[in-house]
Amino acid sequence: MGKKAAKERMRTSQITICKGCTDPGARLYPKSLGTFGDLLRKNNPVLSGLQRGFTLLELLVVLFLASLLMAIVFPSLYGTEGMRLKSESKRIASVLRYLNDSSIATKDPYSLTFDFGENTISWNGPDVDKTEQFKSLSSVELPSKGNVREGQVIVPFGPLGIQESLVVHLRQPGEAMTIALNQLSGRVAIKTDDQ
Repeated sequence: MGKKAAKERMRTSQITICKGCTDPGARLYPKSLGTFGDLLRKNNPVLSGLQRGFTLLELLVVLFLASLLMAIVFPSLYGTEGMRLKSESKRIASVLRYLNDSSIATKDPYSLTFDFGENTISWNGPDVDKTEQFKSLSSVELPSKGNVREGQVIVPFGPLGIQESLVVHLRQPGEAMTIALNQLSGRVAIKTDDQ
């Protein structure tokens, strides 16, 4: 028993190294201890209940999906009000340019109506009669009528374009924008007002 038992003890305590093995579980420590994961689970009570961890690829996929979701959701939650004001100002500027250029090109009269009761702008052009709602419409400023905040304002466009300069004010909490149409040049400028 002595010689055979000594040989058996020696054989189980030897370190075996697998040369050229592609097996990730190849033993690089004494056989009697089992795999490295078994060694960790035996000595650490927290890890003893775990069977398997996440791979780096799985973690990267989860991080990628979480960042993609945040990139889609956060801008829509926090940037909608400022974007709406900019969008409305660009639409109004486009309508002003369209009516001014069309009235000069066709030599026909057109009109633009601001209704502050319903927050709408209506216009008739060469090929369209349209009404759009603008929630942030605040006031219209004309040299002949001053700063108008309620009721209706009709702005005529004649054969030479708009007959007087026009300033449209858009407002929402914490932010304001101004759209100005110059009578002489026919240019439309959009400005951000700091409050």
